[in-house]
Amino acid sequence: MNKSTFYPYLALAIGVAAVSTSAIFVKLTSAPAPVIAFYRLFFSTLIVLPLFLAKSLPHIKTLTKKDWSYSILAGILLAFHFILWFESLNYTSVASSVVLVTLQPLFAFIGTYFFFKERVSARAIISAMLAIAGSVVISWGDFRISGLALFGDFLALAACAMVTAYLLFGQGVRKRHTLTLYTFIVYAVSSVTLFLYCVLLSYPLTGFQKQDWLYFLLLAIVPTLLGHSLFNWSLKWISTNVISVAILFEPVGSIILAYYFLEETVILTQLIGGGIIIIGVMLFLFEKKDVAEISSEQAL
Repeated sequence: MNKSTFYPYLALAIGVAAVSTSAIFVKLTSAPAPVIAFYRLFFSTLIVLPLFLAKSLPHIKTLTKKDWSYSILAGILLAFHFILWFESLNYTSVASSVVLVTLQPLFAFIGTYFFFKERVSARAIISAMLAIAGSVVISWGDFRISGLALFGDFLALAACAMVTAYLLFGQGVRKRHTLTLYTFIVYAVSSVTLFLYCVLLSYPLTGFQKQDWLYFLLLAIVPTLLGHSLFNWSLKWISTNVISVAILFEPVGSIILAYYFLEETVILTQLIGGGIIIIGVMLFLFEKKDVAEISSEQAL
């Protein structure tokens, strides 16, 4: 793997590790799901703001109407992804919620085909389905057949569709503009969307415990700036397909963290499923690497 592909994949690995902490921080807070989502994006926007003003503000003129439309849509989709996912954690376990929200290849393969005419090889589909099968194995011993649990599972699946659409809308814009410019706009739009959502539905924005504010800030720094921002940076070189499949590693990290910090039991199906996910993701990423190398050789 050459330098041009090594760094994006390294960033992707760090990003996946970072987003694995998200469900843990959410579970540890006592605030309502939309409020958690708002402060996560609001603090992220504030952290990115100085860099945006110093380096990217003059480049805002280079955005086309299409770029603005896609960036705004991406921001709105990201906001509702967090609302739906955080809400799902109130009804189902970390394992079930994270597993369902990371089943993005099911949506990404369809989306990249219609948006970018990207063809998916049989090998890529098989490896992705293997990773998805691992996710199903993880959740097999965790799903509870009850109305509340099924409602939480539905919310997580809807959140999965939202985050995939967010990545799809951002893929084209990110290839044409800097990371700081794109992420600032998306995070700012998400913050405004979440603020309006909280105000309209009368969610309290103050009066939380000290540790809640710490978790809001950690959500902004770790899974957002070290997670989603690195995914957005990688979009310039890596397809949404690759990112969506790599994110299937997230359940493995989240389950391990939930075991240590939330004392959630790790069962045999989760261990077996985690191993299957790793195999499936590695096969998919190696397939993409081989395709990229063949394309480079043909170009020469």
